[in-house]
Amino acid sequence: MPSNLDLGQLRQIGLFGALTEEALGHFVDSLEVQEYSPGQQVFVEGQQASEFFVLLNGEMEVLKKSRAGVEARVAMLGPSDWFGEMSILDVQPRSATVRALAPSRALRITAADLDALYRRDLKSYALVVLNIARELSRRLRVMDSLLADFVGVTEQRRTGG
Repeated sequence: MPSNLDLGQLRQIGLFGALTEEALGHFVDSLEVQEYSPGQQVFVEGQQASEFFVLLNGEMEVLKKSRAGVEARVAMLGPSDWFGEMSILDVQPRSATVRALAPSRALRITAADLDALYRRDLKSYALVVLNIARELSRRLRVMDSLLADFVGVTEQRRTGG
């Protein structure tokens, strides 16, 4: 049973955008809230996964290992951000490590929770998946822009311009 989770809180999170009161209520009744201390890892790059998380409060960092084995921070997460969804969608191991920077609470959503939503309420399931796709698209656009800036600077240095 979740602790201190309510419909109003879920309504403010983009993942749950356009869901009915009934669908939100089911999430409030069924999803688990987990607490994390500063420095605690939510998950580690390379792990198998069957869940993702919505940060309710606190702050977390996303860390990715380079080919040389150097761990680099690639993102910061705050309230209403969700993470770990890639492993649910593509059924691949975790692509990064996520660690709490401050005391944090996160809503845990498993593949079984999504499957139950699919079987119970196809429209709500489609909205959640569409909201995930929109966020992934937004992130890809940001990364494309960063990559273009990096390549442009690198090319400028190479040509001496």
